[in-house]
Amino acid sequence: MHERELMKIALEARKNAYAPYSGFKVGAALLARNGKIYTGCNAEISTYSNTICAERSAVFKAVSEGERTFEAIAITAGTDDYIYPCGICRQVFAEFCDNDFKIICTNAQHKYEVYTLGELLPKAFKLKNYNDLL
Repeated sequence: MHERELMKIALEARKNAYAPYSGFKVGAALLARNGKIYTGCNAEISTYSNTICAERSAVFKAVSEGERTFEAIAITAGTDDYIYPCGICRQVFAEFCDNDFKIICTNAQHKYEVYTLGELLPKAFKLKNYNDLL
């Protein structure tokens, strides 16, 4: 699947965002290795610590349906600046994705930048790297 197609699906998912406090609506489209796409949006709660990002929403939806391997994710917030995943989302990606997992960061002009997880989270903590501790 092309990055632009995934970006369009993320834009559509953004419409479902629940952001009454910040107004910062984010959508994500996650591509599984089997070709299935899982969408997510952010959902703000009055106690911000319970808020979930669009990226984690998509990943957890996929995981709840049994999916464990992913190729790429597109993220959009409809802002002039590119949108990047937060540190928590990057660590969630590290749990399920290889370092070559593509992260497509978009802006309101439908332009995008593509990074790998390895670029955005080098030397991530992954349990498989510490198997000798178990």
